[in-house]
Amino acid sequence: MGNDVEVRRATRADAQRIAQIYNGYVRDTVITFETEPVPVEEMAQRIERTIARYDWLVAESNREIVGYAYYGQFRTRAAYDHTVESTVYVAAGNMRRGVGRTLYAALMRSARERGFREVIGVIALPNPESTALHATMGFAEAGVLKRVGYKFGAYIDVAIWQLSLA
Repeated sequence: MGNDVEVRRATRADAQRIAQIYNGYVRDTVITFETEPVPVEEMAQRIERTIARYDWLVAESNREIVGYAYYGQFRTRAAYDHTVESTVYVAAGNMRRGVGRTLYAALMRSARERGFREVIGVIALPNPESTALHATMGFAEAGVLKRVGYKFGAYIDVAIWQLSLA
C-alpha cells in the first residue's frame, strides 16, 4: 500500500466513518461480539475516552478513512497498567492492500513510545486475515478460549495473541 496511505490520530470528527466501517462488522460478522450497530455519537465518545490515555489511529487513502486501529485498557486492575489490548478494522474493499499492517506498525510504535510493555490481540475464530496479520506483526498465540462468544446462533472461540514490546 505504501505511499498512498497516511496514518494520523483519530478525532471526534472521524466518528461517522469509523462507525460506518465498524457497523458493517457488527451486522455481518462474528469478528466483533457487539450485536447492535454503534451510533455515531457513541463512537465519538469512545474515541475521546480512548485518546485521553491511549491511542486511536486512522488510515486515509485519497482523503477517505480506509481503516482504523486503537489500543486501550486490557483489564481494570492496576497490575495490568503496562498491558494494552489492540484492535484493527479495515474497510470493506481495502483488504490485502497493507492497510492493516501500516496501521498496526504505527500503533505498536505509539504503544512502545508511551511505555506499554505488552499488547494483547483478541481474535474471534475463524479469522484467517487477523490471525495472519498478528503473526506478521510479531504477535504469538497465547491460547484459545473455547466457545466464549455467542452470536448469530453459534458459540465462537477466541484466540489470544500477545506481543512483547519491552
